[in-house]
Amino acid sequence: MKRTIRTTALTVGALITALGLQAGPAQADGGTPRIDLRVLVISDGGPATDAITAELTSEGTPFTKVDLTSGSRPTIDAGFLADTVDGRARAKYQAVVLPNDNPFPTGSAEMSALAAYEQTYGIPQVDAYTYARPQVGLQVPTSGGYSGSIDGVQAQVTGAGQAGPFGYLKGAVPFEDNSPTVGESYGYLSTPAAGADFTPYVQAAIPGTTTQGSLVGEYRHDGRRELVITFVYNQYQQQFRLLARGIVDWMTGGVHLGASRNYFAVHVDDVFAADDRWDTQLNCTPGDVDCTNSSGTPSPIRMTPADVDYATAWEQSHGFTLDLAYNGSGSVDQREDNNGVDQLADKLIADRNRFRWINHTYTHAFLGCQQDTTVVPWKCVTGADGSTTWVSRQSIDDEIANNRVWGQTNGLPLDNSELVTGEHSGLRILPQQPLDNPNLGPALTDNGVKWLAADASRDPAQRQLGPATTVARYPMNVFYNAGRASEETDEYNWLYTSRAQGGSGICEDNPATTTCLAAPLSTATGYQSYIVPLETRIDLGHVLANDPKPHFIHQSNLAEDRIAYPVLNGVLDGYNGLFAANTPLVNLRMKDIGIELQRRTAWNNALNAGQVTAYRIGNAVTVQAPSGTDATATLPAGSTLHAAAFGTPYAGELSGWTASTGTPLTFTLPGTASAATPHAHGHTHPAATTPAPHTRLPKGVTRHVPYVPHH
Repeated sequence: MKRTIRTTALTVGALITALGLQAGPAQADGGTPRIDLRVLVISDGGPATDAITAELTSEGTPFTKVDLTSGSRPTIDAGFLADTVDGRARAKYQAVVLPNDNPFPTGSAEMSALAAYEQTYGIPQVDAYTYARPQVGLQVPTSGGYSGSIDGVQAQVTGAGQAGPFGYLKGAVPFEDNSPTVGESYGYLSTPAAGADFTPYVQAAIPGTTTQGSLVGEYRHDGRRELVITFVYNQYQQQFRLLARGIVDWMTGGVHLGASRNYFAVHVDDVFAADDRWDTQLNCTPGDVDCTNSSGTPSPIRMTPADVDYATAWEQSHGFTLDLAYNGSGSVDQREDNNGVDQLADKLIADRNRFRWINHTYTHAFLGCQQDTTVVPWKCVTGADGSTTWVSRQSIDDEIANNRVWGQTNGLPLDNSELVTGEHSGLRILPQQPLDNPNLGPALTDNGVKWLAADASRDPAQRQLGPATTVARYPMNVFYNAGRASEETDEYNWLYTSRAQGGSGICEDNPATTTCLAAPLSTATGYQSYIVPLETRIDLGHVLANDPKPHFIHQSNLAEDRIAYPVLNGVLDGYNGLFAANTPLVNLRMKDIGIELQRRTAWNNALNAGQVTAYRIGNAVTVQAPSGTDATATLPAGSTLHAAAFGTPYAGELSGWTASTGTPLTFTLPGTASAATPHAHGHTHPAATTPAPHTRLPKGVTRHVPYVPHH
């Protein structure tokens, strides 16, 4: 039999059209069905379907999850899948996600119902992780293919994949190989079965051959379309994160609620001030609270004008803007000690428009409880009655206002609604201070602060404090008290080695959150060989997870050895090597990040409360959300909202937020994004039961993350 492999390039908007189905706008007689913008996820509890539901959740795309392991789950039948609304046939789900191509017993009525539903309404199906076999358009791996570990495989998006759902990628899809002793990915590489209408979208070389085997591809048969994925993954692995957007776009035809972008922002704290230095002999930081009885001699780290020149040149070469969180008293003290001279401040002020600026308080004072630093760890001062002694409202006001005035006097382009307190103080800090300083909220009101930075490692959820909403920031594992790579590595060894190896034993005491290094790192090479790749991978993981929360480092990391740049370069260069020009990094300031997070929370609350209705009839999309809740959608290029422009371009599509008054929003899709009308009903052939996929699961990356020294 002649082998047929269809390699025609299909755009996302044309995937349904390629089936040869009738298409057109909504008809007055109700002949065009209504397709609700909701995904049906049928899960067996495996990591692949969990990863896809995590992506849908992240994007704000509604879905219904059916747990096959639950005895109380609903029966999947025609009534569960479709009905009639106002005399018009309604498909309740725009896509179906299965754990494999057929997770039901042989002859299952539920699989028959799904197949008929997909045929009738042109609904696509994602096989989240399935065995390569003729039933999914592929040869079995024993026929010239491969089954086994695919750790470290360098997969590639095909021409059809780039012209279709994965057009936001440059081409490479590298599979993680983070540990030589841990199996992280298992998969099947195979070629299309003879006569199958199968288009590979992502493929890799079959080991020992030059033949390319499919890892992700589209199988068209019997009036149905399946996205066939033949490798297992979890939601954190880079290979899935790279493909997640395309999987959602494929299943929805690029028409869905929610949106996804790749964000990266970096805050540099303590600008104009100096940071204390780690002492490699004392294993603490003289001048800071982790050294008792004034141990050691402080050796502060402070940027120079040359470091500013380096930073601005780096920004220009990378098309990226840093956010500088500043402490004005650092410059005042420098001038007082040096006959009015502060070359660093002069340079930064001259170049002020090259950066974004955030108020970080005047002296970087601790704004929570009054601290007793005579002990390690410090504790809160208490009164005779045992009550906590708090920093006063007036003191907090002075810290915020004095720094604002200093910045305005020196022409810094500020947004006064943003604030980063020193060490995120004033907010609760466990275990010493389990409550927010009650004086912080009123002081924020006094100063018009609406966006308050928080530490994502201890206060990750956005919350309200007085008039302000928190914006959690990820601490990079580049320590505030290190200006040199050797210092960073020495402190890293102290934190992440056992007592027997000369370390602090913190990793031994906290096995649930971290692991100990097998051996101390070389202070000469450990930073570049171990810390930089690990931190780069963690930070890039945040970027690829549709997570707008900013990262933060300190001015010390831009001084001396400039140890922040290898990590920043790893993130930006790594990103640019993977993504096409139509999918740039989004670099927002703190206020805009806060607004994005706030909108997402309101949107997800509305979805969870069942307050959002959205459906498509032909080329018309209707979305109705509660008044005051901004609605989010992703649509093909050329789509309009009430005949006006909609959204902004990203990854070859349009997406954005639209204010809702509670009345329906009507979007019109371009003519190429045709909706399918029903097939003539035909006989359905139940598929055979799928052999159980290999049960070896991907394992997470070992991360050393319980404590990051930072202010």
